[in-house]
Amino acid sequence: MVRKTKSKSGTTLRAPAIVVGWREWVGLPELGDARIKAKIDTGARTSAIHAWDIQPFEREGEAWVRFELHPNQGDNKTCIACEARVIDSRTIKSSNGQQQKRYVIRTPLRVGDHVWPIELTLTRRDEMGFRMLVGRTALKPRALVNPSKSYLCPTSA
Repeated sequence: MVRKTKSKSGTTLRAPAIVVGWREWVGLPELGDARIKAKIDTGARTSAIHAWDIQPFEREGEAWVRFELHPNQGDNKTCIACEARVIDSRTIKSSNGQQQKRYVIRTPLRVGDHVWPIELTLTRRDEMGFRMLVGRTALKPRALVNPSKSYLCPTSA
């Protein structure tokens, strides 16, 4: 739910539905709905998930991808097999300046009691501190980030 307010100039503004911390437990209902500790990163435009064994294939003339999620940091035994339709393939520049071609899927994101669709790139995040990164495109206009807090949203998974 997004609340609408009026600015002094008469323009309709949308207030965010939720306030999130710099890290939150999130779920991906169409991808096994495991709890994933995600970094909320307004410095990143695109959201990313740690995916293994990424295999493209075709279904009814459309591009799809098959992959495995290992949702728990430091745990490579817990595995969720997933399939999703590919909506794009993009070259993403990482924070260290390296460029990588990634598959992009669209899937619902659950944060607390709120669920909305996001675009998510598939990549290996072995060296990163979080298995998932939620970028600014996925957050607007639904969420406001409080960078001094963590885990502001209830976990329902």
